[in-house]
Amino acid sequence: MIKIMKANESHVEGISSVCIRGYWSTYGESHSKEWIERVIKDFYSHERILRELTEFNRDWGGYFVAVENGKVVGAAGGGMIDEEVGELFVIYIDPTRRNEGIGTKLLNAVTKQQKEEYGAKEQWVSVQKGNMKGIPFYEAKGFKFQYEKVPEENPTYIKLRHSRKI
Repeated sequence: MIKIMKANESHVEGISSVCIRGYWSTYGESHSKEWIERVIKDFYSHERILRELTEFNRDWGGYFVAVENGKVVGAAGGGMIDEEVGELFVIYIDPTRRNEGIGTKLLNAVTKQQKEEYGAKEQWVSVQKGNMKGIPFYEAKGFKFQYEKVPEENPTYIKLRHSRKI
């Protein structure tokens, strides 16, 4: 049985593993190896995850994990980007466990935190243009496309901004 819980230090390895494997699965064919390795180093290192588990606040609510038989099979986190506006910053599922409802449970946990603890009434997410794993998921959860954002650091990786009322 899958349990959704607030992550703690014992989940660092599992969060890192799920995020790295999920990132490769999602972007391995559309992004350069150098780009993927840089993102993984910047965001999914053990040091960064450990810091994010101990230094959370309204802007970063920490990680939630989906755990089955002691193993992390999914991870998600978000925070507030304005007074009543939350954002889902990260969500990855073990690539072999997609379409089991794990992502929905994690999104629900982040959304509940943003609504109940921080007073969010709206929620945003960025999804890579062409990400046909993420876009249908978010749209099925009520997110609506708002606009494209072209990152200065790499204009070929266009982000689609979506939002929904919560």
